[in-house]
Amino acid sequence: MPGTRTIQLALVQMCCDSTPADNLARALDHLAEAARGGAKLVVLPELFLGPYFCQRPDDRSAFDRAETVPGPTTSVLAEAARRHEIVLVGGSVYEKGADGKFYNTAAVFNPDGSLVGVYRKTHIPEDILYHEQHYFAPGDTGIRVFDTAVGKVAPLICYDQWYPEAARIATLMGAEVIVYPTAIGVIDDDVEDNITGDWEQMWRNAQIGHAAVNNVFVAGVNRVGREGAITFWGGSFIASPAASLLAKAGHGEEIVRADCHLSRVKALQDAWRFLPNRRPEMYGRLVQALSR
Repeated sequence: MPGTRTIQLALVQMCCDSTPADNLARALDHLAEAARGGAKLVVLPELFLGPYFCQRPDDRSAFDRAETVPGPTTSVLAEAARRHEIVLVGGSVYEKGADGKFYNTAAVFNPDGSLVGVYRKTHIPEDILYHEQHYFAPGDTGIRVFDTAVGKVAPLICYDQWYPEAARIATLMGAEVIVYPTAIGVIDDDVEDNITGDWEQMWRNAQIGHAAVNNVFVAGVNRVGREGAITFWGGSFIASPAASLLAKAGHGEEIVRADCHLSRVKALQDAWRFLPNRRPEMYGRLVQALSR
């Protein structure tokens, strides 16, 4: 079809329960496999270098795992992107910033190995077994959309997925694909009563909703396996700009793939006209502090 831009998007769903070196090696093997299968955009999970350390609010040793960006891990990821000629969203790493603060940071690389840019997680949760406010400062990059070799890609990170504002801003900035590197699972019943229902369904439905109301591709990539009192359910998926589920993983390690026809983004946005029909002058309440 004339004017069609099609890429294969691949998500690396993996266990992250070993040493950083082993996890990095596993991630590299998976992304190499994804590239051999034709993927041009590959995404790794959140904090894929190790176990999800935020289950405890007082793990001081966690700060020793932080590194600079650019730094050792991003150098390896840059070389992998160059070697396999892919656009790579390197999940996220625990970053020690030049300002002395610690961030949850996603780095994006082009097929020549160049660092396109970084995004620091905007929304930081604080909940039972998700004590991220003890480890991460709120991101200061703002929402970012990177003009990569395959298209305009916006990386958001895990908890950002619950905020429609972030997805809408990314869309207004021209994103064609929004990707969410994630670490999310269900907590054991003896730790927390599950009063919220099916977490996995809620998680997926929220993000598919972002695809529907913004007419963009949305992909969430999760880790798998049991770590402490959390069972990470996997379930990584890719949704179309019309909110159809193009691909979905199970609960084990696998690579999730889908062909994404990027030309559909503008076509559907022009058809539905959700963006030009907005009423920004009516939305002031969205940026006011919560009052109780």
